[in-house]
Amino acid sequence: MSTHETPGLTMDTAFDEFVAAVEQEVRSVGDDEQAVTAAIAGHLQTWLERGVVIPEPLRAPHDDHYVMYPLHVAEDGSFSIASAVWNVGQETPVHDHGTWGVIGIVSGLEKEKRFVPDVASANGLSFLGEDFLRPGDVEVCCTTDQDVHAVSAASDEPCVGIHVYGADIGTLPRRAYSEDDGSTRTFVSAWAAPTV
Repeated sequence: MSTHETPGLTMDTAFDEFVAAVEQEVRSVGDDEQAVTAAIAGHLQTWLERGVVIPEPLRAPHDDHYVMYPLHVAEDGSFSIASAVWNVGQETPVHDHGTWGVIGIVSGLEKEKRFVPDVASANGLSFLGEDFLRPGDVEVCCTTDQDVHAVSAASDEPCVGIHVYGADIGTLPRRAYSEDDGSTRTFVSAWAAPTV
């Protein structure tokens, strides 16, 4: 059972099956992040191919910033599943996650810029490259030892994705990195409340 249910908003049985599959992988695979993310990526790919149905309030963009709506948060905080939405032109700061994560794109186009902390660099970061993710694409976005990136919507429609993390990402303190001077700040990407 989710700890973040919104009255009047329910997902379909395919989502329930996905939650059960993620829970099983988290319980059985344990601390092997490579194995758990690979397994969850496979389940997410299957769900995307079947057709992900997200109620409109859980895919609605915010005017000022990207949002993450909680679709399911394990009662013990061992994983969470979010609908992440960027409106046209919105982007995140460079940030880390502090846990593993798997993402799949439902609609729109996502641009991901990848970095690695680098004390020899003037701003403390080395740019590794960028990729574009399209509807149906699935990616292991992070593990605890490689998880610094920035994400933006890269088309003329909002980008909606399913994000699965190895923690309650809506309460987890994380770091944002300045691309100008290398400074960092701690932030929490708090869960958004849908308008119903």
